[in-house]
Amino acid sequence: MDEVIVTTQAPKRKIDDVSPEWNRITESAIGAALEVHSHLGPGLLEKHYERALVHELTTRGLNVRAQVPIRLTYKGADIGEQCLDLIIEDLLVIELKSVDAVHDVHLAQLISYLTASGKPLGLLINFNVARLKDGLYRRVRSRNTPTPSAFLSADLPPRPSAPSPPLRDLPTS
Repeated sequence: MDEVIVTTQAPKRKIDDVSPEWNRITESAIGAALEVHSHLGPGLLEKHYERALVHELTTRGLNVRAQVPIRLTYKGADIGEQCLDLIIEDLLVIELKSVDAVHDVHLAQLISYLTASGKPLGLLINFNVARLKDGLYRRVRSRNTPTPSAFLSADLPPRPSAPSPPLRDLPTS
């Protein structure tokens, strides 16, 4: 008898699988990053992109927190804290990079941050690329995560007029 090997892979999450409000926030953040990249280009230190992106997101009316400490635990024991680069609207974690190439460990870092913070959405943005769309990666922790109540009645900034670049939706497991 021939041996049959069955493999399963988690389905890729699509933009349509999450709340339209979540997508609006993500699109606004990507639009802001595109604006920063169009002015600064690649090759700077991460901290400069962070400062410019905070400025751009704030000008767009988004609630932004930078270098947000989160507590880390291991089997119930407090093991310290880690800082998240940015949290947008208490929903979207943005991990900024200015590296030659994004590796699996960078994406795993974003997923660890989502898990530790309890936030459902994450963007890894690598500014050290010629075209920013090549440095954008999105992760969704759980499609069943409820929308925070702050978004149910909040007025969000209008969608950017230019379409956002396609996002790379890859399985998180």
